[in-house]
Amino acid sequence: MKTYNLKTIKVEDYKLLDKYYRMRRPQAADSNLLDLYLWENCYPTKYFTTDKGLMWVAKSEDGQFYSAIPCCRNEDLRECFLETQEYFNNCLKKKLTMYVVDKEAVEILDLPKDEYVVVPDRTYFDYIYDAEKLRTFSGKKYHGKKNHLNAFKRDYEGRYEFKILTKNNEKEILDFIDKWKITKEHSQEHEFIDSEAKGVKFLLDNEEYLDYKMAGVYIDGELKAFTIGNYYKEEDMVYIPVEKADHNIRGLYQYICSEFLKEVFPMAGKVNREDDMGLDGLRKSKESYNPIYMIEKYTIIQK
Repeated sequence: MKTYNLKTIKVEDYKLLDKYYRMRRPQAADSNLLDLYLWENCYPTKYFTTDKGLMWVAKSEDGQFYSAIPCCRNEDLRECFLETQEYFNNCLKKKLTMYVVDKEAVEILDLPKDEYVVVPDRTYFDYIYDAEKLRTFSGKKYHGKKNHLNAFKRDYEGRYEFKILTKNNEKEILDFIDKWKITKEHSQEHEFIDSEAKGVKFLLDNEEYLDYKMAGVYIDGELKAFTIGNYYKEEDMVYIPVEKADHNIRGLYQYICSEFLKEVFPMAGKVNREDDMGLDGLRKSKESYNPIYMIEKYTIIQK
């Protein structure tokens, strides 16, 4: 039987993994290497490589094995997909299940319907925005957002400050997340936020290895919002995996969104603000920022 050398995700391997991630850029949040490190504590993942690409093996809390689309060139995608399937079938003795597969990959694979089920999963569709629109909130569609932004600047004039954050700000960032968690009612949300906090701490503790920017907004010297992002030149896109603000402060979300893009990523043409997790409130919020298109995601299940 063929042997596979499964490896765990290590921060020291960032540059190696980045090489694989840049082989194919489908504009999906799942193709953002920063997300892998941010959520590794929540979704422990291993990988193996061949001369063509990198393949994923993960296990859920209930013991189910699954994978994600391989990191490789388009022309090698089918070969790497079959390599993943071979590992599942022969080593794990399991049928392959692959989540968050982008539409382009589905079209390239062109899998036979008698062997696979391929279904869209709206929960994980990414929202893509025009970066300049989010910097300025100009135009009729953004009239409400612009009003909120102007209200914030007026109401807190002379009291707010936008700052770049580093590991030196770790305690106040984690304290802010704890306070933000209290505003959420459901225990499921609390678990998600706790995992996110662990991921944020990991990014801060390893900032010298990782390529990202973090910024916050202070009001009267107290952190009231923060956000994280990173940029891929290949698709001229900023990815925003985390953005949190005190929802009691009108216009604060609009301010940190706008200022982060203006001050930190002025070069970016597009913004990926990730999915809505199937939450009605989050979906309504993301739709209100007028995405220019969505990145569709699919689940592939081997019959």
